[in-house]
Amino acid sequence: MDIFSTQNILVHIPFGVGGYDLSWIEAIGTLAGLLCIWLASLEKISNYLFGLINVTLFAVIFFQIQLYASLLLQLFFFAANLYGWYAWSRQTSDHERALKIRWLSLPKALGWGAACVIAIALMTRYIDVVFGFLTRSAVQIMQGMGLQVSMPQLQPDAFPFWDACMMVLSIVAMILMTRKYVENWLLWVVINVISVMIFARQGVYAMSLEYAILTLIALNGSRMWIQSAREQGSRALAG
Repeated sequence: MDIFSTQNILVHIPFGVGGYDLSWIEAIGTLAGLLCIWLASLEKISNYLFGLINVTLFAVIFFQIQLYASLLLQLFFFAANLYGWYAWSRQTSDHERALKIRWLSLPKALGWGAACVIAIALMTRYIDVVFGFLTRSAVQIMQGMGLQVSMPQLQPDAFPFWDACMMVLSIVAMILMTRKYVENWLLWVVINVISVMIFARQGVYAMSLEYAILTLIALNGSRMWIQSAREQGSRALAG
């Protein structure tokens, strides 16, 4: 059984027009992603193990369905998960966790906000050019590794602004999560809501449902991390 093939169907879901064939690799990757987000909301370092499984399997999926730019994005998330695992596991000399859940300072929040606005504006304008470049780069890299891949026929982005928002905010949210900033969860809520709308609009109802679940997890993560940040602040004032 080739479990890594998108053609190896686990179950047919009678959802939407014609239903949806859920493959083993997508099911396992999705489950790993859900566990990753849930464990991260609980501040469990094991979230990064499931995060690595998720991005690895999704990279394989994107390779098979020729979404090479998305594949390269998974490589970034793979590196970010490795860094997050290292950063969350660091301890101080008295064996306490070096990173604490906290809010961004106002200057840092304004800086990240300005960077997001500029990056989204540029990505919206040049998204087809950027993804074309990334796709060609990915194809050339894989061809250099001896893989038999060809350049896919790329179509213009269906939702350039919203797609740009998801890409930029996902990168920023991942970086903030590795540093245990509360704002990462607020960004994930926005990202997931956008994803639900876009996937539903495109008729990919199973993925829309998945991101609806992720939205609920992100909302819970926001609640828990906000509470934890308040407790950390109270302890700091008490100390």
